[in-house]
Amino acid sequence: MNYRNKTVVASVAGLTLEGMDIMFISFAMSLIVADFHISLATGGFISTITNIGMLVGGMLFGILADKFGRVRIFTYTIFLFAIGTALTGFATNIEQVYVFRFIAGIGAGGEYGIGMALVAEAWPKNKQGRASSYVSIGAQFGVILAAILSAVLLPMFGWRGLFFVGVVPVIFAFMVRRNLKESPEWLAAQKKNEMKKEKGKLMQLFHNPRTAFTTIALAIMATVQIAGYNGLMIWLPSMLQKSQGLSVSSSALWTISTAVGMIAGMLTFGQIIDRFGLKLSYGVFLLVSAAAVFFYSFATGSVAILVGGAVVGFFSNGMFAGYGALISRYYDVTIRSTATNTIFNFGRAVGGVSPIVVGYILQHASMSVAMTYLAALYCLSFIVMLCLKSKKTTGKKNEYVKLATESI
Repeated sequence: MNYRNKTVVASVAGLTLEGMDIMFISFAMSLIVADFHISLATGGFISTITNIGMLVGGMLFGILADKFGRVRIFTYTIFLFAIGTALTGFATNIEQVYVFRFIAGIGAGGEYGIGMALVAEAWPKNKQGRASSYVSIGAQFGVILAAILSAVLLPMFGWRGLFFVGVVPVIFAFMVRRNLKESPEWLAAQKKNEMKKEKGKLMQLFHNPRTAFTTIALAIMATVQIAGYNGLMIWLPSMLQKSQGLSVSSSALWTISTAVGMIAGMLTFGQIIDRFGLKLSYGVFLLVSAAAVFFYSFATGSVAILVGGAVVGFFSNGMFAGYGALISRYYDVTIRSTATNTIFNFGRAVGGVSPIVVGYILQHASMSVAMTYLAALYCLSFIVMLCLKSKKTTGKKNEYVKLATESI
């Protein structure tokens, strides 16, 4: 297997394990609530504290990966979220669950951006979109894996046994450290001693007005991406059960249909990026997402609901596949992991509030108003995307790329 494929396999596996880890909470939530005799709101804070940990880990490990290397720090993040997940199984009260999930979140938040940086630095510009899409699907694999393990382990060992599986990624971390070399582009920058001048500090994301605007704009886009996904996937099954009289099994079928649409959208979006460019691809998908979400609130009948769900999933979550390539395109190797982790995990933390907003709207208004809110978010992201200016490629960057290509 060549170096490019190794970076994809390692990053896909890392994101799969991360997605599995995060979804364990969803499947175990009712048992945790019952075991510790806590309210649903108290239980819901587990996800919140995990997202906060991701933001902290994203910034911390992004900086470390830019300074000390992608592969070394990548394995540390895997160790950390594996340990945090396994420790959750030993928690004796909800406060300990919060602490261990925060630790797991720190590790998971660091892993995403480093993996994306590895892939971006290994693949040529005209193939970064599809490589990024392959990695992004890892999260969906993680959801499927978590569902299978939950179905098998929860009845046999309870929710604690489920989290003990978290030690498995430690084995994967050893394999990555042994078989994957450091990013050639990062090594090329090291040879030029650029790392001594630019050490991946967070303020580099705001070191001039143009870079600051780019960072803020990309953070808004990432926030909309996460807010749209969370708002749709958490509340739409309940919305459809109420508005269309669907049974739980029927709403589960909608979830599967939407997930299939999401996977197809991510695979397609990666190809579209490589062929038509980032701005045009995001422009089309954002506008169609806004229209699809808005008109979906008027869908009636089982066929329209299933097909419409797949279409919404295709466009709204298909864009997730491009964020690794999008963010990497705007930042040099010396700050790339910091940028990717900080921006996307900021989106996770802020976008994670979206289910609360949608829930409030549903409580005081209607499904059509909630869907209008989500459509408006995609329109906002479209406007922000139009304001992004293409990054100029410098001679220094070209030299890094040339050295990196020769190393692969």
